Amino acid sequence: MTNPATFVSTPKGARLAPLLYLLAGGALMGLSTNLAKLAGEAQLPPLAFLCWSISGAALVLMTVAALRRNLPPLTPRTLEYYLVSALLGVAGANLIFFSAIPHVGAGFVALIISLPPLLTYVGALVLHMERFQAPRATGVAAALAGAGILAANKLAAPDADVFWILLALGGPVLLAIGNLYRTLRWPPGVAADALVPGVLITAAVMLLAAGLLPGFSLVVPLDRHLPLALIALQSVVFAGMFLLLFLLQKTGGPVLLSLLGSVGALVGVPVAIFLLGEAPPEGLLLGATLIATGVTLLTLGRSRM
Repeated sequence: MTNPATFVSTPKGARLAPLLYLLAGGALMGLSTNLAKLAGEAQLPPLAFLCWSISGAALVLMTVAALRRNLPPLTPRTLEYYLVSALLGVAGANLIFFSAIPHVGAGFVALIISLPPLLTYVGALVLHMERFQAPRATGVAAALAGAGILAANKLAAPDADVFWILLALGGPVLLAIGNLYRTLRWPPGVAADALVPGVLITAAVMLLAAGLLPGFSLVVPLDRHLPLALIALQSVVFAGMFLLLFLLQKTGGPVLLSLLGSVGALVGVPVAIFLLGEAPPEGLLLGATLIATGVTLLTLGRSRM
C-alpha cells in the first residue's frame, strides 16, 4: 500500500482520498456488525468470533506487509502505540459491541457507533485540536439527543437488558478516545499500512489472553462449515476496515475518522432490519433524524474551517 502522503499531492486528491476511505471503511463497519449477529445465531461465542477474526485480519495484513518489506517497526514509541490503540479501538470496543449484539440487536449497535464523531469533537475541543464553531456544537447536541432517545426507548422496553444497553453505550466512548490518541501519538514517519498489522497482532494477543479468563471461550464449533466461513469473511472485512481506518486517520484527522460509524449505520441498520429480520429500534425515526442532523452539521462545519 502506498504511503498515504502520496494521495495528497494535489488539492483534488486531498479531498477525494479521505472521502473514499470514509465511505468504503464505513460500509465495511456496517457489514461487520451484522456478521457478528450471524455469528451469534451460529452459536459462536463473541470472544471466539472476534479473536479469530482479528487474528485472521492480522495474518492477512502482516503477509502483505512482509511481501512489501514494510513490516511494523518495533520501537518504544510504536510498541506503546500498538498497545493503547489495540486496547481502545480494536479489542476493547469491539468486544463490547460483539458481546452486546445478541442482547440489544445489531441495529441498535450499528446506530450507536455513529456517536464517536460527536464525542471525538468534544474531546478535540478540550485538547485544543479544533476551535469552537456554533454549527458543530449544535450538531453535537442534536446527535446526543438522538442517541438519548434511542437509549431511553431501549431501556423502557419490557424486555430491556439494562446492563447490556449501558455497556454498549460505553463502546463509542472507547472509540472516541482511541481516535484522539492515534492522532496525537502517531509515530513520526511511519506509514499507515506498517502500523495496522502491529495494532491487530497486539489486539489478537489481548483477546487470546482474555480467553483464559473464567466465563470466556475461544472454542469454535467445527461440526458445521458456517462458523469457519463467518470467521474467514470477518477476517477479510476487518483487514480492509482497519487499513482504511488508519489511512483515513492519517489523511482526514480524528473527527472525520469518527464519521466511519455514521456511514456504518447507514449500511448496518437497513441490513439488520431488511435482511436479518430485526425489528426497528423504538424511536428510530426521531433518533436517527437527530443523529443524521448532528453529523451533517458536524461535517458542514468542518468543510468551512
